[in-house]
Amino acid sequence: MSRRLAEVAEQVGVSEATVSRVLNGKPGVSEATRASVLTALDVLGYERPSKLRGDRARLVGLFLPELHNPIFPAFGEVVGGGLAQNGYTPVLCTQAAGGISEADYVDLLLQQQVSGMVFVGGQYTQEDAPHDHYRRLADLKLPTVLVNAPVEGIRFPTVSTDDAVAIELSWNHLVQLGHREIGVVLGPADHLPSRRKLEAARRIAASTGIALPPSRIAHSHYNLEAGQAATARLLGEGVTAVICASDPLALGAVRAVRRAGKTVPGDVSVVGFDDSALMNSTDPPLTTVRQPIEPMGRMVIEMLVSQLAGTKVAAEEYLFEPELVVRGSTGRVATP
Repeated sequence: MSRRLAEVAEQVGVSEATVSRVLNGKPGVSEATRASVLTALDVLGYERPSKLRGDRARLVGLFLPELHNPIFPAFGEVVGGGLAQNGYTPVLCTQAAGGISEADYVDLLLQQQVSGMVFVGGQYTQEDAPHDHYRRLADLKLPTVLVNAPVEGIRFPTVSTDDAVAIELSWNHLVQLGHREIGVVLGPADHLPSRRKLEAARRIAASTGIALPPSRIAHSHYNLEAGQAATARLLGEGVTAVICASDPLALGAVRAVRRAGKTVPGDVSVVGFDDSALMNSTDPPLTTVRQPIEPMGRMVIEMLVSQLAGTKVAAEEYLFEPELVVRGSTGRVATP
């Protein structure tokens, strides 16, 4: 018992006497400190006293689609840190081939009386994926926030980067550099953010008088190898610039250009999306559209904590404007 008191006290930064008062349900402790002590018990793996188990656990499911793309751990860091500061313990749930499904994760979390959930990408972004577990959360009225796409037909508060602005920034940058043969590499065809980017690309292509035929549009999975394969096809269409829906796709595009015996940006310019970690250290440094992770993460926490406190939050989508970061992977179109 004394060891548990000492470890929890050190974790929270309070005295052992304060921890003891919380565990014994005695007064004289603020609600914030009480919540921090109970959260520390969960983090350190100690079982809560039986009389403190009746309330819903101060756990929040934090769903990330994968960890290979640095943008998702970056979102997880911001959101997870914000949850901890508010006395909640994030439970990380990631997808892997052959691993536990998103719906099964939801079942497990509900069995643990989780307080809420945050989804940073997932099956809700795919029109053809199953959405029944989201409907279940909506029916339960469990506090839930989504990032970067709403669920079709289900209303949750959502925080997103404006995909249309991202494409406009990338396209206008390339046009100013003299490019007219522009291709786009997107995620799967049923992926909502990719569909939004494609709609924006078609609009701005028409407004700038530049052709964007289907042959210059490629859909792929979100990884470097898929980006390389998709770009290799676009190079056969004579593109001089490629706009990619993620930084890993853009790195695959750079590899495809080099495998074709060309250079970036001398022969082909490449633009990414996310501005994930180390994109300023690639060869060449990647021109990309930066997602505003910090302000988006803060809004996610604000909306979730408000729901947890019983405040009604509008089930709307809040769009954040991204920023183009120009580096070495884009340049003026090569002259014949």
